[in-house]
Amino acid sequence: MEEEKDKFLWKLAKKRVAFRRHLFTYLLINLVVWLVWFFTKDQNYTYMGLPWPAWMSFGWGIGLAFNYYDAYYSSQDYAVEREYQKLTRNKNL
Repeated sequence: MEEEKDKFLWKLAKKRVAFRRHLFTYLLINLVVWLVWFFTKDQNYTYMGLPWPAWMSFGWGIGLAFNYYDAYYSSQDYAVEREYQKLTRNKNL
């Protein structure tokens, strides 16, 4: 049982590190894209009244929010571990 907990913690740690890397990449790329837009902006560089980088930031931000939830909240309910235990118990019957 202790080994399973260590595997779970290792997997959780990997998810959280991956999220932090994803967040850093998101911030860096968005900074560059917004700077490009700012220094090259014109009235034609909008879509539906918003600057074009806003659409990219919004779409990618939704993915980042799901990644955050997966790394910090969904891992805590142990549903997969409980289901696995249930299946292994039923397999032996």
